[in-house]
Amino acid sequence: MKSFHIDENDPRRSWEKMVAGDWYIADDPEIQRAFRHALVETERFADEYVADPETAQEILRGLLGSIGEGAHVRAPLRVDYGTQLHIGAGTFVNFQLTALDVVEIRIGKNCQLGPNIQLLTPIHPLELEPRRQGWEAAEPITIGDDVWIGGGVTVLPGVSIGDGAVIGAGSVVTKDVPPRSLAVGNPARVIREL
Repeated sequence: MKSFHIDENDPRRSWEKMVAGDWYIADDPEIQRAFRHALVETERFADEYVADPETAQEILRGLLGSIGEGAHVRAPLRVDYGTQLHIGAGTFVNFQLTALDVVEIRIGKNCQLGPNIQLLTPIHPLELEPRRQGWEAAEPITIGDDVWIGGGVTVLPGVSIGDGAVIGAGSVVTKDVPPRSLAVGNPARVIREL
């Protein structure tokens, strides 16, 4: 986890600090507008998912950083901003993905994501006072191609999951998972190569 340190002379806007993964305070008006926009769009997506699937996919294309050809995301979807979430071609995302995309979350091609998965990029200071003041930062999550993530998995900040890996249902992934390996448990550990 990053140590808490801020540069009082940093001229960047809070949004710029946020997407760079640096320490920022989330109550900034620009950040809050983007968050509210994502709330509205994910609700629209959920409403249209049953009524008009084409419109639902159009909403996703406007909300997410990118979504590849043939990818399918089931509603409901929860994101912080959407703009930092990238989903590769042919990937299937089941119900209730929570992707806290403070920084980039990249999901590769032809992945299978089960229901109720949490992809969590934010971190908070261990020190009490800056945490009370609302400081946070983030570390990106990268999921390679052809990855299968079972239902109820939580992936923590800064984790990379290699191509072809499988993560067992209910696992909490706290560190990188090598390509073509099976990881299970809390914390997830690699139990064999595939």
